Amino acid sequence: MQIAFDHVHLRSPDPEATAQWFADVLGADVIRTMQEGKPRIDVNIGGAKIFIAPVGSGDGTKDAPQHPHQGLDHFGFFVKDIESVVAALKAKGVAFRQELNMPRPGIKVCFLRGPQDISIELLERDPAFA
Repeated sequence: MQIAFDHVHLRSPDPEATAQWFADVLGADVIRTMQEGKPRIDVNIGGAKIFIAPVGSGDGTKDAPQHPHQGLDHFGFFVKDIESVVAALKAKGVAFRQELNMPRPGIKVCFLRGPQDISIELLERDPAFA
């Protein structure tokens, strides 16, 4: 069996604003297509695909759980020169769930608050500790 990561699927009350956040904050490419005759919006960040589905009134979608919760906790992106990335994000007014720290030698991490309070990890790994 061969398995490879394909995508993350988000639900949003405002897919356009969610996609724009990923573009503005993380430099994602926004991809607009049609699916079953309806507009579809996805983003691509460094090869990672995020599909963004609309949430509509009365469609049975539940509110997002409060953090922390069971199930998917966060997803992470590797960055180079994380200190500069964090400084640039703070200059944009991005909210952080957890400030930049080094939980163990060779790895630096921080967590952003994304749209709908999604937790997004940014990390930099020192290859010497791999």
